[in-house]
Amino acid sequence: MADQNNNRTTIEQIREKIRSFPIGPGLYFMKDADERVLYVGKAKNLRSRAGSYFQPSANLAESRGPLIVELIQKTVTVDFLQTESEVDAILQEARLIKDIHPPYNTDLKDAKTFPYLEITTRQEYPGVYVTRNPQDSRNKLFGPFTGSHDLRAAIVVLQKIFRFRTCYLDIRQADEKRRFFRPCLLYSIRQCTAPCADFVSKEDYRRQIKDLIKFLQSKRSTVLRELKAQMEEASVRMDFEAAAVYRDRIRLIENLDRRGTVEGNLQPEVFVSDPTDALTKMQTVLGCEQPIRIIEGFDIAHLAGEESVGSMVQFIDGRPFKDGYRRFKIKTVTGIDDYASIKEVVSRRYKRALAGEELWPDVVLIDGGVGQLHAAQEVFEEMAVPIPKLLSIAKKEEIIYVHGREKPLKLSANDPMRKLLQYVRDEAHRFAQYYHHILRRKKTLEE
Repeated sequence: MADQNNNRTTIEQIREKIRSFPIGPGLYFMKDADERVLYVGKAKNLRSRAGSYFQPSANLAESRGPLIVELIQKTVTVDFLQTESEVDAILQEARLIKDIHPPYNTDLKDAKTFPYLEITTRQEYPGVYVTRNPQDSRNKLFGPFTGSHDLRAAIVVLQKIFRFRTCYLDIRQADEKRRFFRPCLLYSIRQCTAPCADFVSKEDYRRQIKDLIKFLQSKRSTVLRELKAQMEEASVRMDFEAAAVYRDRIRLIENLDRRGTVEGNLQPEVFVSDPTDALTKMQTVLGCEQPIRIIEGFDIAHLAGEESVGSMVQFIDGRPFKDGYRRFKIKTVTGIDDYASIKEVVSRRYKRALAGEELWPDVVLIDGGVGQLHAAQEVFEEMAVPIPKLLSIAKKEEIIYVHGREKPLKLSANDPMRKLLQYVRDEAHRFAQYYHHILRRKKTLEE
């Protein structure tokens, strides 16, 4: 009876809190008594959506299933984060679910990513593609977008205007055989200028691409104004079929704004390349008898100059293993002390590994210089265990320090080993920062 009364009191407190939620778009977070996030949801109307779980008349078992009933029974409080748009809410929800794995979110935990519009500007004759795995991060990227269906349809509309190629042919200006090449149907219906057949100069084609990029970066008012005028003319002629076509084109062009930014909506999974060469070289450089399989990276982050947190990311066979990611709230260090914080986090992590609760890594990478490397080294020495291959990588100079070696490694910017270590380091940093930046307040950390 007492438990039922406590539950009613908790539900009423949650209802009262939700009444103060905004009516705009955003994310809501259901949390348990330990402040652990159980569920992340998105909403067009935060107050209405979050409140729908706690209505007295709601039959959650019938409308949403037993898993949601269990979630509500464990929920002690609900928080929110208001976003500028519904698109922001969709993208941020996906990123948080991938990062923190709330136990009651069953969707979006896989590796599926949102699509981009990629323009291969590094090619002589750039192509335009919808892709979830861009060929090169140095190409011109727009997105991520919240869906691919409308984006692909918008590409068809844009192709009628800018006449760019969408094929995957390797087209080179020096290839004289292009003069004898027969272009595809898109040239005949005036949706491509056929650089494959040398029907357009390199300069003119790149001018087309430049105009497309400018269009995508602008408000697109001129094109939209023309389409709306054509729609109105068709309506006056009572050609409602043509008016509907123009209406749909307008919607597709306007939906190009339903996107995030490459920098602001990180999808690091998108840019993962084949790590085989990196792992092979790392095994040789570090003198490992066995192939390197598990790499763990650590970083320390300061939140608003006050709270310090540690992060650990785990890569298996050169790829992120999200279930192995951990966050640590620094418990024993007062103020900002990266060396002491590194020691605490590494110690906590590998005490669990020694107890058989976690895997033992082949390589440990610390974000920082010699001082951070020595701090981690001291932990392993105090634990009296064999030290794994222990490395640190300093920002800016990108110098790699290796435990037991006097001279650091200086690898070229394109070296696969350096790229993989940078990816591990950057992912540890992102994982430490992102959740807290997005919530802008103190949140639960992996203890």
